[in-house]
Amino acid sequence: MSQQIEIKCVNNNTYKTYNRGVTLKQIADDHHIKLRSEIIGAMVNNSLEQLSYEVFHPKTVEFIDITNPDGMRMYIRSLSFLLYYAVENVLPGTKLSVEHSVSRGVYCKLDGPHEVSFDEISKLSEYMRNLVQQDIPFEYYQKETEKVIELFKEQGFEDKIGLLESRGHHYSSYYQLKDTIASFYGYLVPSTAYLKVFDVNKYYDGILLQIPRRFEPEEVERMVIQNKMFEIFQEYSHWSKVLKVTNIHDLNTLQKNNKAQRLIKVSEAFHEKKIGHIAERKDHVRIILISGPSSSGKTTFSKRLAIQLMVNGLRPHTLSLDNYFVDREKTPLDENGDYDFEALEALDIDQFNQDLSLLLKGEKVDLPKFSFETGKRYYDNTKIRLKKNDILVIEGIHGLTPELTHNIPDSFKFKIYVSALTSINIDSHNRIPTTDNRLIRRIVRDYKYRNYSAVDTLSRWQSVRRGEDKHIFPYQEEADVMFNTALLYELAVLKPLVEPMLLEVPHNKPEYAEASRLLYFFSYFDSIQSHSIPPTSILREFLGGSSFDY
Repeated sequence: MSQQIEIKCVNNNTYKTYNRGVTLKQIADDHHIKLRSEIIGAMVNNSLEQLSYEVFHPKTVEFIDITNPDGMRMYIRSLSFLLYYAVENVLPGTKLSVEHSVSRGVYCKLDGPHEVSFDEISKLSEYMRNLVQQDIPFEYYQKETEKVIELFKEQGFEDKIGLLESRGHHYSSYYQLKDTIASFYGYLVPSTAYLKVFDVNKYYDGILLQIPRRFEPEEVERMVIQNKMFEIFQEYSHWSKVLKVTNIHDLNTLQKNNKAQRLIKVSEAFHEKKIGHIAERKDHVRIILISGPSSSGKTTFSKRLAIQLMVNGLRPHTLSLDNYFVDREKTPLDENGDYDFEALEALDIDQFNQDLSLLLKGEKVDLPKFSFETGKRYYDNTKIRLKKNDILVIEGIHGLTPELTHNIPDSFKFKIYVSALTSINIDSHNRIPTTDNRLIRRIVRDYKYRNYSAVDTLSRWQSVRRGEDKHIFPYQEEADVMFNTALLYELAVLKPLVEPMLLEVPHNKPEYAEASRLLYFFSYFDSIQSHSIPPTSILREFLGGSSFDY
């Protein structure tokens, strides 16, 4: 009889013994675990593993589905491989590139002899659904890196080969679906049968891969048209292609060839040019409203915009939404009974609009302040009056919410959406989510300026994301202009700062899984030194060394 091991299943808080070498799939079946959707993986001692993982020592196991962020990532990666396989067989000679998220799906570019037609997309979708019905396994292999590189050379995966060579690992992994191979940054689901919920639709000159709704996983996420968001992604994608920096391998190559510092200078100059264009004088505008998600660099953008406004003969005044919080006892509560400071109702909208109306009439206004210690509003004789060339700059998460300035004519307002829209990818099949870019910035900033550990930031992140989904993202397309604060070089600069912070996350913390994922991600990057980054850079808001006061 083989030696037995004890496994704790977190999902039902049960301990059971198994023979060494038992798979996670066998454990899940034995426990009859039922989640909101099908089990696709598990956290084993707070590390993500696929269901084929064999257990040889006592472990704590928590099974996950796509309602878990790691589960959703597994699902999207697997869908990407399914689509790649379908394109190879339905549209031979066409190259698939997985680009970025938009419209609640994943935009994919198809480079072929002609623009993809609606009929061809229909055939792709039908082919993918047939593959799902066939229940074909995604086979996982680990081989010596030299052998994997040879396989990739046969497929023409130059971007993937460059990454494998730069990592210097003895063994590397890849997946195979029938006779087709590909590599992915992370695990896939066990087989095509797990991918029942998806859709494929024409989107501009490519396709939109539509994914399940996270908390209603039987339904496909509803497409929301985001023309402005798509256009800003395309602009930066085109620019990155002009600079020949579209993926991590390109960035690493620049660093090896001592050209990274030039990329920094060009990237910063591009930002300055874009901000200057946004600030071009518009005589009817009296209020600039700026919104964007966490760690987008809104504060530095606002300060740089103010400088450009002054260059154009305007005098900007900052108005803080925080000073219009209602008294603490009037603050709405969230579903957990805690104060919901991110709700629009946490602000005194009527007083805010009244003050704005008076300012626009040229009257002097006594501006309120808010004490977070007492939870009360107070006045300290801070007064403001808008003169002919004065302009208000208002930054906050509700900046684009129509109700915020419901009494102010639209002709007086100019609305800006700011976010870090990552414009490079890992390789042609693996994108870098914009949320990862912002999370990494936030970890560095919180650690450096707020005395928060990486565990603290990671534990709060899903709550932050829920607030963004509720209060910011629905209003993105309300913006008159969008500004992308992401810099082509920045992840390579953040790497040496964030890695020690992530390494401090203890193995026994739930946040260890996310820390491990990010560390694995950074293993693909060569570090870039930050000494050439100017003190006005948006990245300085997170790195330190900014010439602006915060």
